Amino acid sequence: MPLRLLKALLVAVGFALAVAACSRIDLAYRNLDRLVPWSLGDYLDMNSEQKALLDGRLREHLAWHCKTQLPGYLDWLDRVRGMVADGQVTDQALQQRTREAREAIDRVAEEITPSATELLRGMSDTQVAQMREAFRDDISERQKKYVDTPLPKQIARRSERMEKRLTPWFGELSAAQKQRVQAWSTALGDQNREWIANRAHWQQQLLLAMNQRNDASFEPRLATLLQRKESLWTPEYRSAFQNTEQQARSLLVDLVQLSTPQQRRFLQEKLGKVRTDFGELKCLKG
Repeated sequence: MPLRLLKALLVAVGFALAVAACSRIDLAYRNLDRLVPWSLGDYLDMNSEQKALLDGRLREHLAWHCKTQLPGYLDWLDRVRGMVADGQVTDQALQQRTREAREAIDRVAEEITPSATELLRGMSDTQVAQMREAFRDDISERQKKYVDTPLPKQIARRSERMEKRLTPWFGELSAAQKQRVQAWSTALGDQNREWIANRAHWQQQLLLAMNQRNDASFEPRLATLLQRKESLWTPEYRSAFQNTEQQARSLLVDLVQLSTPQQRRFLQEKLGKVRTDFGELKCLKG
């Protein structure tokens, strides 16, 4: 999910990866799951007809995305840059940027729902069985990687991952910033367990819908899964997610406050480069 952490600043990376794929359908196929919560190719083998349909729809959706959505991302990036320049990286401002980013993701989910419905409706029973098995493997792998380790090690690994994500944006973190990242990771506690349990719950809901994929109820059920997935969250994950978002905003506010003038210039330059990369895409100029 593609928006669990640092969405206010780092969601730009996910958009960049997806949009930069406009001229390469294979890259687009691998990165479109950054904009929607699943990727068909991870869970089943498609036949040539299905692949052709998917490739064609991806071209259409990426063209739509570049023409109609990217201009709004440029404005969004300008607002983020303005926050940093004006020293206004506050909890309130980050909540607003987060809402805007989520709305952008929701528009993409709404756009691709009809194509997803057609593709999934055409899946065979064998392919659905492959999907079910792949889901089991996915949850088992994540369980081993993120849950079946002592909590102190989970916290340490989460801190390491976050430091790696932050370094391209801030440069080398100071000792105080590293300490703040450690405090953030500690505050999240055992949230990995609820995240994976909710992921398994979503996958199970999709499989139940696939059992009725030839019924008229399939498209509205899939629309809920893609466009209103929050309505299907487990109560435990809903609570954990709210805490995760709050902790992420607090982390960003504190990291900027702890940053040096050099780090803030570095951040501004990085955001500027992302904006330039967006602005130079051929599909925007065409």
